[in-house]
Amino acid sequence: MRTMGSEASKQSSETSIEGGIHEVLERASDALRPSENSDGEISDNNNFDIMLGQLSESPRREIENLIGELQTLHTKLGTDRTRIHRDIVEYAGISQQVMQLTTIISDSVKCLPRPPGISR
Repeated sequence: MRTMGSEASKQSSETSIEGGIHEVLERASDALRPSENSDGEISDNNNFDIMLGQLSESPRREIENLIGELQTLHTKLGTDRTRIHRDIVEYAGISQQVMQLTTIISDSVKCLPRPPGISR
């Protein structure tokens, strides 16, 4: 008997909760639906939508500007990366040439005759 009583009580409270949720959702849905007053004018809900749209316009523009700036920076970083890579390759080539010239000069100096009186 107790099990049946607690089961019925449980079902009753679940039904009550579901009914309450359904009622809240219905009221929220009604409040958000545009309606007309007796003069045929659009209700405050539509005015609220317009005001909300106006309030969100400025932050939306700021976000779009930030995205544009980030895209510009992304492009600049790509260009700079390419330029730096090219400069490093060029520097490595010049450095290699300098090392080769230094070796050639050093070898050539070794082959020069020594002036008299200078010892090694």
